[in-house]
Amino acid sequence: MSEQSLPEDTREGYADELPEYAERVLEVAERIPPGHVMTYGDVAEWLEEGGPRQVGRVMSLYGGSVPWWRVVRADGVLLPGHELGALDHYRAEGTPLKEASRAAEDHLPRLDMKRARWDGGTDAEAHT
Repeated sequence: MSEQSLPEDTREGYADELPEYAERVLEVAERIPPGHVMTYGDVAEWLEEGGPRQVGRVMSLYGGSVPWWRVVRADGVLLPGHELGALDHYRAEGTPLKEASRAAEDHLPRLDMKRARWDGGTDAEAHT
């Protein structure tokens, strides 16, 4: 892979700089209270910029330093490859879950999005 094909922020000399959009996404993730979640689309809407894929990309590249388990898929399915780690966090924080049916292939619960989803609450006006 050539240096030109890499995103700017991963090139030598840029590694310590976090793109502004990434900083904003991570700030939103840090605001989500324990026991609650926002979808990738919710975060993009909150920021009034980007979309679910851009937020997902930021979380995959930079999200390890924030409560990443609180930014989720809209269908409530746990993040593939991180299901057990996320589930530990959800249980510790009391995040509402829907238990898996017996027919479910992986037998893992899903997030109860109706109860767990956070809309920004009183901080909604100070989001940008």
